[in-house]
Amino acid sequence: MPKRLSDNLTSTYIEAANKLTTKQGRQRIVAYVESYDDVFFWRNILSRYENDKLYFEVMLPSKKKLSRGKKSAMMAAVGNRTGRNMIACVDADYDYLLQGATEMSRDILTNPYIIHTYAYAIENYQCYAPSLHDVCVMVTLNDHATFDFEKFMTDYSRIIFPLFVWNIWHYRKGGFNDFTITDFNNVVTVGRFNPADSEKALDKLKHKVRMKISQLIKKNPDAKESYLSLKKEIQELGITPETTYLYIQGHHLFDSLVTPLMIRICDMLHRERENEIANASIHLTQKSNELKAYNHSTADVVMMLRRNTQFKDAPPFGMIEKDIERILNNT
Repeated sequence: MPKRLSDNLTSTYIEAANKLTTKQGRQRIVAYVESYDDVFFWRNILSRYENDKLYFEVMLPSKKKLSRGKKSAMMAAVGNRTGRNMIACVDADYDYLLQGATEMSRDILTNPYIIHTYAYAIENYQCYAPSLHDVCVMVTLNDHATFDFEKFMTDYSRIIFPLFVWNIWHYRKGGFNDFTITDFNNVVTVGRFNPADSEKALDKLKHKVRMKISQLIKKNPDAKESYLSLKKEIQELGITPETTYLYIQGHHLFDSLVTPLMIRICDMLHRERENEIANASIHLTQKSNELKAYNHSTADVVMMLRRNTQFKDAPPFGMIEKDIERILNNT
């Protein structure tokens, strides 16, 4: 059975369709993404560039096979199907930092119609430290700042940065099996800790990182020069010791560090607000009604994190904007 032409969309096909459409005379640009979560993230970004001349349609690569993932989103690019009317929007993962050391990295860096996050993934932006207090407010409707997220994430990043360079070093050298992302994640996991005593948790982390670095130095006694060279190059790419958390594996950051921390902070803020309501209530009926109204208005931590859009000031985000503007200037 012959396939419909629309089953094999290309930028050229969409460009031709644009000439036939009467939808306000606007040019359609299809943006393929990796997963359902990415649709909202990239729509929020791309919609800022829509006007009376063009609009974006963000979608998964296939409506029939439900194919997802980075490779699926990039299939169009690999097959030379991208162009000014079709782009791919993907997570950078380590590919930005690998700087062409792998085929995937070369595709991302050289194809002008592939936009990547520069940070490891969209989850890293959702966990952008300066935005986390506002997320707590969205969840609990309590604006009491009880935890310094920016200081914690900065301290955390400084501690793990030397080990992060070692992880990239292994991937650049092709010896990633000797120190995988999973190995790195296992070391930099903080675990459950009391937010009021975060320094103790960071001290334990510092010890684990030092122990692992000592092991890696023993295994790679001749790596000092190449390590220092890579460290300098990584910083020239925009990664600083203070922002390392934006470039580690996004799912690990989201699931193992930020979400558990946010839940504990939000639980405290939630209880604080409930106590305020209880103390201010004149009688039990008022207390019950106010608590029901308050609890009805609060939200889920994970959901609010995934809907967090206050990351526009994150250092790597400016590079995404430049890539979008470059593509639009060529349309």
